[in-house]
Amino acid sequence: MRPRQGGPTLKDVAQLAKVSIKTASRVLNEDPNVAPATRASVTLAIETLGYVPDPAAQSLRAGRDRTVGVIVDSIGDVFFAQLVAEIEARLDEAGYRSLIASSNRDPVRERETVQRLIQRRCSGVILSPTTRDSLTGVRLDDVPLVFVDRIGDVPGAQSVVVNDFELAKLATRHLISHGHRRIALLSDVPQVETTRVRHEGYRAAMADAGIPVDGRLMRMDCPDASQVMHALTELLALDEPPTAIISTNSRLSLGLVPALHQFGRTDVAVISYGDFAMAESLSPAVTVIDHSPQAIGAAAVEALLERLKPGSPISAPQAVIFVPARLIPRGSGELAPSVTDPEWPSINKEEHVHRN
Repeated sequence: MRPRQGGPTLKDVAQLAKVSIKTASRVLNEDPNVAPATRASVTLAIETLGYVPDPAAQSLRAGRDRTVGVIVDSIGDVFFAQLVAEIEARLDEAGYRSLIASSNRDPVRERETVQRLIQRRCSGVILSPTTRDSLTGVRLDDVPLVFVDRIGDVPGAQSVVVNDFELAKLATRHLISHGHRRIALLSDVPQVETTRVRHEGYRAAMADAGIPVDGRLMRMDCPDASQVMHALTELLALDEPPTAIISTNSRLSLGLVPALHQFGRTDVAVISYGDFAMAESLSPAVTVIDHSPQAIGAAAVEALLERLKPGSPISAPQAVIFVPARLIPRGSGELAPSVTDPEWPSINKEEHVHRN
């Protein structure tokens, strides 16, 4: 008789634990209905024999690949790069591979990517949606879906977010408490849910303080550093320029802060929605709303893995999970409004062109 090739099998585990192969398989698949004593016996047998499950075989039996699709705006974005890194690390620890894609804020591309992931029988999808209803009509075929950073509108899905409305109010109130009334708001993509909600929070804080909102101070046309520079040039050329600026994401902040330094206007208070490298090292150091991408990523994976457990419902028990966030005062957001000074550099388009 030829000796058996390879290591111990699931049958060996079942025999040693004195259970059926089906019961041993249920323990491997984390079936919550297995008795604790039985689970302990099977686990001991696995450790004694050194049994290693075959991930491919497990996926085949489950009818799905042990792959999770992760779709964000752009993995080149500071926030999303950190978010994806955390998600990938957490999934890897749980024995899942990550298939990462960028939507480039294109709803059509986003829908097509999700559909391809479902067709290849992935275990689940983690998505930062371009719009709240971007997946309306898409057949998910019981694939668990978790939205990150933005709330999505899909029955049974979960959304892992921070409270953008309250955080935008917090940032605005913080500047108002330091004497500012001319507060500018820089953002990029108006159709994105987080942009809209942060604008609402800003307006609410201004209204609560009885400060009229000057539409000229709300710029929603800053998709890149060059447009940030252009918007800042126009803002500082106003008859009543802003004494403080809120940047609604860290990517904009990476354009805003150097531009203020270039213009010699480090007297303008700044709060960045999102932390970024070097924010603590600048002078003044940048005050930020820290809506940790690591915390959001960890919570998203935890929510998805919970729904991937055998016997767990596909529909989420909690539609929205709020992750805590905080304001970190470092200096730039605590500057008081400067008194008009004739020595301030004159900011106009001609000077901007000359400096560049």
